[in-house]
Amino acid sequence: MNPIFIQFGPFSIYWYSIFILIALIIGIYLVIKEGKKHNLKADMITDLAFFMIPIALVCARLYFVIFHWDYYSANLIEIFYVWEGGLAIHGGIIGGLLYLLYFSKKYHINPLLLTDMIVISLFLGQAIGRWGNFMNGEAFGPATTLEHLESLHLPSFVIEGMNINNVYHIPTFFYESTACFIGFIVLLLYRRRKKLKLGELTSFYLIWYGMIRFFIEGLRTDSLMLGPIKMAQLVSIIMVILGIILLLYSYQKKKLYHKEEYHEI
Repeated sequence: MNPIFIQFGPFSIYWYSIFILIALIIGIYLVIKEGKKHNLKADMITDLAFFMIPIALVCARLYFVIFHWDYYSANLIEIFYVWEGGLAIHGGIIGGLLYLLYFSKKYHINPLLLTDMIVISLFLGQAIGRWGNFMNGEAFGPATTLEHLESLHLPSFVIEGMNINNVYHIPTFFYESTACFIGFIVLLLYRRRKKLKLGELTSFYLIWYGMIRFFIEGLRTDSLMLGPIKMAQLVSIIMVILGIILLLYSYQKKKLYHKEEYHEI
């Protein structure tokens, strides 16, 4: 696949950047729309996004660079080449969450309100963003055969895109994108419940994404490693545990997902 969307002389715009931009625009729109239903003004959401998104992107890049420091220490300028790929979603989640906690404390908003709103957009953003990995020819699994890929009834362009250096690979990016999109649809429908508890949607995200990423990461060949351990699998286990704890906590509390509880100190 050609990773470049359009080129103007020496300047290039990469598909990776386009997909990230699309994911951000749609994600912010959905959060603003949901926020209006719960007395959160659009200005407040844009203020949150204005700082949280850059912080999340920087942390996603730093997370990736740290685990490839042997390479980047000798090529420091390439740390800034984010359009070529190399954003670790777990780093972005950590960075974004830290700023969200600061923001919620500053404006006296229950942080679970914000995370419940954001995780739906996050699922969709991840589903879209994985296609940037596809265009860059990354985030794929082990070698396989054309016959095996055809037996999975995958779109033909996906199969051909997985032909990297004349070797076909398992399209783990496609599996994760599909699983995230399913998570987005499920949360979108689940959110319509009248007796939704604060934290329920967040716990579902942590558990669902933690599980799918753990198994998909087992197939990937470009994992970030901590010694013999795949870092994404370790973080995924932590996410599932935190999700279960949050779910139990949410059901023990009597606080429902109502407007009047959204501005608690």
